[in-house]
Amino acid sequence: MDIQKLLATAKALREIDLGEIYLLRDTAKQEKPNKHHLLKQLYERLERERKCVLYESASGYVFGEGDPDSPVVFVGEAPGEEEDKLKRPFVGRAGQYLNSKLEEVGLKREKIYITNVVKSRPPGNRAPTKEEMASCLPYLRKEIEIIKPKLIVCLGATAMKGILGKEYAITKYRGHIFPYPYDTKIKVFLTYHPAYVLRNPSADKEFTEDLRAIVKLIAEA
Repeated sequence: MDIQKLLATAKALREIDLGEIYLLRDTAKQEKPNKHHLLKQLYERLERERKCVLYESASGYVFGEGDPDSPVVFVGEAPGEEEDKLKRPFVGRAGQYLNSKLEEVGLKREKIYITNVVKSRPPGNRAPTKEEMASCLPYLRKEIEIIKPKLIVCLGATAMKGILGKEYAITKYRGHIFPYPYDTKIKVFLTYHPAYVLRNPSADKEFTEDLRAIVKLIAEA
């Protein structure tokens, strides 16, 4: 507020004898949690506890990245070789393809948040086991709790199983929307993993359609 206007208002109130004037501080902004800080604490806790069982077979953890205030969180399966080296999610060939498709539909990588179900690379880039997923899922759920997105995008079957706790045929249910089991205000959208599309180029059209639908859902949110 302009200080001169504030002083003028205070003077006017004194002149009409309203007694003492108390200015209340806006504590809402001060008490708003800093998501960057909360995520940093979560990652430090993950490093300290080392409960994700894949840690020993990989070179460390790969955390999520992006805008924690984004209305959408993209969730993949696990870090690959390039992700393990650079300690960043989706930076390999599949990540580069995803970036190009996001740009195509008007989404900027830096304006979304992207992470994986498991935080360390499985040996040989195989799919994580049920035990490996279970050991990392509490941290993924905490990530989502901190970010509070409007929409979660599951990239592939492993992400879908981790988020929903159920298995569906992606080829049949891609594009479908489900409630997030831990917060039904959050929608969950199923689509292909970018690596699947690279192996199956005919799925590119459907993947693009899904990304356009995601843009629309974000706008509606």
